[in-house]
Amino acid sequence: MDDTLTLPGLDAPASISIDRWGLAHIRAETVHDVFFLQGFNAARDRLWQIDLWRKRGLGLLAADFGPGYLMQDRAARLFLYRGEMAPEWAAYGEDAEQICTAFANGINAAVDLVLAGSMPLPPEFEALGTRPAHWQAEDVVRIRTHCLSRNAASELARMQVHRLSDPETDLLRAPLSPPVPAEEWRQMARADLPANALAVYELATAPVTFSKERLAATLDEAGQWSQVDAKKTVHRAMEGSNNWAIAPGLTETGRAIMASDPHRQHAAPSLRYMVHLTGTGLDLIGAGEPSSPGIMAGHNGEAAFSLTIFCADQEDVMVYETTDEGRSYRYGDGSEHFTEVTETFAVKGAPDQKLTLSFSRHGPVVWNSGGTALAVRTVFTDPGSAPYMASLKSMRATDVGSFCQSLETWGAPSVNMVYADTSGDICWQPAAYVPRRSGWRGLVPVAGDGSHEWEGYFTAADLPGLRNPECGFVHSANEMNVPEGWDHDSHPIGFEWFEDGRADRIADMIGNGNARDVAGNCALQCDTFSAAAAGIAALVPEGALAPARDLLRGWDGYARDDSAAALLFELWLSRHLRPALLEVLAPDPDLRRFLVPGNIPTVLRALTGERPALAERLGDREALLAETLAAAWQEASERFGDDPAVWRWGDLHKGYFRHALTPLGTGHDVGPLSTGGSSTTVMLGHYDASDFRVHTGASVRMVVDVGAWDNSVWINAPGQSGVPGSTHYDDLAPMWAAGDYVPMRYSAEAVDAATVTRIALVPGV
Repeated sequence: MDDTLTLPGLDAPASISIDRWGLAHIRAETVHDVFFLQGFNAARDRLWQIDLWRKRGLGLLAADFGPGYLMQDRAARLFLYRGEMAPEWAAYGEDAEQICTAFANGINAAVDLVLAGSMPLPPEFEALGTRPAHWQAEDVVRIRTHCLSRNAASELARMQVHRLSDPETDLLRAPLSPPVPAEEWRQMARADLPANALAVYELATAPVTFSKERLAATLDEAGQWSQVDAKKTVHRAMEGSNNWAIAPGLTETGRAIMASDPHRQHAAPSLRYMVHLTGTGLDLIGAGEPSSPGIMAGHNGEAAFSLTIFCADQEDVMVYETTDEGRSYRYGDGSEHFTEVTETFAVKGAPDQKLTLSFSRHGPVVWNSGGTALAVRTVFTDPGSAPYMASLKSMRATDVGSFCQSLETWGAPSVNMVYADTSGDICWQPAAYVPRRSGWRGLVPVAGDGSHEWEGYFTAADLPGLRNPECGFVHSANEMNVPEGWDHDSHPIGFEWFEDGRADRIADMIGNGNARDVAGNCALQCDTFSAAAAGIAALVPEGALAPARDLLRGWDGYARDDSAAALLFELWLSRHLRPALLEVLAPDPDLRRFLVPGNIPTVLRALTGERPALAERLGDREALLAETLAAAWQEASERFGDDPAVWRWGDLHKGYFRHALTPLGTGHDVGPLSTGGSSTTVMLGHYDASDFRVHTGASVRMVVDVGAWDNSVWINAPGQSGVPGSTHYDDLAPMWAAGDYVPMRYSAEAVDAATVTRIALVPGV
């Protein structure tokens, strides 16, 4: 099906070819037109999503949705980039401003057509009585609050746990690697902070929620939406990714392979968006976020690249002793005034509101009461830290040297980049602005009096990297991968890494020859083996309930969707064993609320005696294991019948993509979909024990055959489109749940053969 559209702002004729899986292949004659059409196409497929993201990030929600969103607007504006634009643009490349201008203008061209009635208005606008707004180029980069945040919330939680218990107990919440000496805790600020002292910061970085009550709120009720659900922090802590690059010597074809599956919170529409951009000097295909130009994972016809989170510490909670009735704070030998900025907030159904934003020399002030104030010192407020925007440079690199050089101005988020090219080179290179801290490690709230200052940044040029290793592959899965010999005392990078076993499993599978072709790499991305689960299952005592004991002892450790043992194990771990273990180790409920659900690797170490201080407090370990396993067996029998032969993990563990308007009864959710995996498998399927819905895992998966590009494959769940009712809104979700992929067509011939809809675009006035 062909269509022709006249588009003002376009320089020359161009086209968008949409294939049978919803991937848009954009072909244009100039770089300007490529990114203009990328913005236009993002609005064509995801207008309500990106419009909401923009309004959230700029603090403009209340104008559309009323007083219930006023406090979230204020919080978001605290964390906007407020610096000079010249160094900001320079960090992303010499043409970054021009690219973002073209991208924003492309969005605006689509908005104009929608407002004129020439393109359909997505149904969410109609449901809420709102309309899309126009963009400016600066909107693309000034918004920081959709970036993955770091450990500010963990710092505050650690302070609370240490005051109620000890550092060993806190490892049940967040293990530290490498171990941290006890004297580090003397750095903790001397202040009595409430558990919700970072509520403003958490609100600033939270997604937008909708309810009838919030939408109907009055100005007097606006304060009721000043905090978010505490579970948000747990979900965000699980967001990670896998990626790897395999050298030609370990593949069947003699070509490199690059694989990527970023893990984030599931939602409808998907966070990620696949696109193909072809123009003068450009031929890029891969995944990005629909609100940003370019791609962050994919290939450019010469080199493939992708990223995972490198768990560097890019934040600190600064604690101030205030004076002058909270208007100033002690610094050095004197004091400084907080900088106050009064801003105007439009509010639907109410007069404009003027609210004050407060800043210290370190950053936004998020709490100020009773002689103490808090600010969040974060990389994100400095130039060059717009999330993923340095991809505009790295995505165009075609050799390993220029790729690594392009990462030297990558600010945020902190990432493990892997790379593979047609010459056979592969590499791993962390990239980030990592604060240089001297004499402290950034793990607890510290005094903001000048005693704990950053001394510049480490950049990719200072961080370790690896090119063409002898083992023949590079990989990352958010693990502690700083090489042995790094001085973590004098040059601390970070201590809160993922210890879930994914990285070891990936290395074992590649090293043992199980990922020699595209199919093998797809299988590895969908691998459901959990070494942690197998380790805990091996501890089942002889005296445990016989049928439960025998089922787990005979289990191979794979959390397949059709596995009865996986169902029993995950019920046992999540609803019985971990809660019981935490109750023994943290009998004080005020303490325990900071530790739930309990870090699985630390739980295993406590059960095996690898953490002696915790193991000694467990008491009768075998009785704990047996009693909780019996309770899990009973629950499984009550929920799924007495015959374990018919139990299936996928009957409990469901993929689910929730739409933001679901609480209003719109019915745009996608799911439930039976799926395997768990919180400790390469195919991450993280869930809450309350409902076992998978809320965090891979949305996009891709495997790239470097050089034979048309052999590459991908999947994006639930679909490419963000428009409910569209063919591509949820068409990929069943394949995602089944571990299937679709072709990643790249050559002109392959793209044309797969095209279902072609939009011919001609310049207009």
